[in-house]
Amino acid sequence: MAGRNGRTVRDLRRANRGAVLQRLYFDGPLSRFELGPATGLSSGSVSNVVADLIGDGLVEEAGSVDSDGGRPRTLLRVTPASGHMIGVDVGETRVRVELFDLTLTELARAERPLEQQRYEVGVIVDHVHAGITEVLATAGLAPERLLGVGIGVPGIVEHTPDRGAVVHGQTIGWDAVALESLLRSGSPLPDGVPRFIDNGARTLGQAEMWFGAGRGARNALVVLFGSGVGACLVTPEAEHGRAVEWGHLTVRVRGRRCRCGALGCLEAYAGAESLLARWREEGGRIPRGADEETALTAMLAAAYPPDGTAADPVALAVLEETAEYLGAGLSDLINLFQPERILMGGWAGLQLGARFLPAVRKHALSYALRHPAENVTIELGSLGPDAVTVGAAILPLADFFARGGRRPDPDPESPPPAWRRALRERTPR
Repeated sequence: MAGRNGRTVRDLRRANRGAVLQRLYFDGPLSRFELGPATGLSSGSVSNVVADLIGDGLVEEAGSVDSDGGRPRTLLRVTPASGHMIGVDVGETRVRVELFDLTLTELARAERPLEQQRYEVGVIVDHVHAGITEVLATAGLAPERLLGVGIGVPGIVEHTPDRGAVVHGQTIGWDAVALESLLRSGSPLPDGVPRFIDNGARTLGQAEMWFGAGRGARNALVVLFGSGVGACLVTPEAEHGRAVEWGHLTVRVRGRRCRCGALGCLEAYAGAESLLARWREEGGRIPRGADEETALTAMLAAAYPPDGTAADPVALAVLEETAEYLGAGLSDLINLFQPERILMGGWAGLQLGARFLPAVRKHALSYALRHPAENVTIELGSLGPDAVTVGAAILPLADFFARGGRRPDPDPESPPPAWRRALRERTPR
């Protein structure tokens, strides 16, 4: 039965379960008494929901605390082994696959390097399938127990009704790639396990906002600085984040050609790939056969020698110019969205770290309008290089919460169970 607002009793129960689960997840352990004010539910509703969640194995007791003059209060927490998710990061240098329990504790991981940035779709699909098989075998977990698989990818992700997630990755040569369909074909997982595919900058933003340096912010931007450059915008209207193709903002008319084919994009100056290319063009010596991460480490060591020897002036000049381009790009985000917090992550951003950030911050604030500049902080993300993978695993976790801790409904196209068919046959027509 639906109420005036269209919500059914089932919808209400699902929302109440989700509210209790999320409060225990983020703030637990908590007592039943504490859950009431935290969720806005009555004590009776809390007791019913908690009993339901304990019965489903999603919540368990976690000790007790003394109360003022009364009986000790039992503490409750989410049961870690009651659900599992896989997060996948299709990155610039490798495909990383990680298996997590419900509390996002890592249980297993697998990595597959991408030689010379090989973004052939078949190679990526094979790496993802192999990584999923490996982490499940390592943990001894049956595929059917997964709540879902989240996958962070470069490019614009379009969710279509007929082909699922379609990726438009212009910088990596992906033109409307039906990635979800390809991943389901030959997958080691049952069809009923959901796949959630989204932009890698958005999954990075999701992780930092849930568990990292973005917690508590209502308006924030999380920027991903790797081979390319991307961003995730989080506002009250887009609380789960929205990917922003920030790297393809034009910063120089008729400038350097970007990987996307356009001229003068921010990515053509600030991405790690272009940064290293500019150093090489100016005579920088990149170690033979080095991948981007190793090469960037070498460039950083040349610009800021750890032993106190003379710095490589070319490496230093390129890094300083890159800091200004990044700062100018951030100033556009500050002026457009007026965030209270900007976080810089991605393997390149974290590798350059404290050496790079002060200069980026100085340029961003000098180029931005005074008022929004005075109300923003610019810091590094706090979750490290695995943040994209963690954020990808959050995609099925968020869906699980939205369902009130219920697993996805069976595929409506699958045959109904035998008892239901028999009941239908006996029902008068």
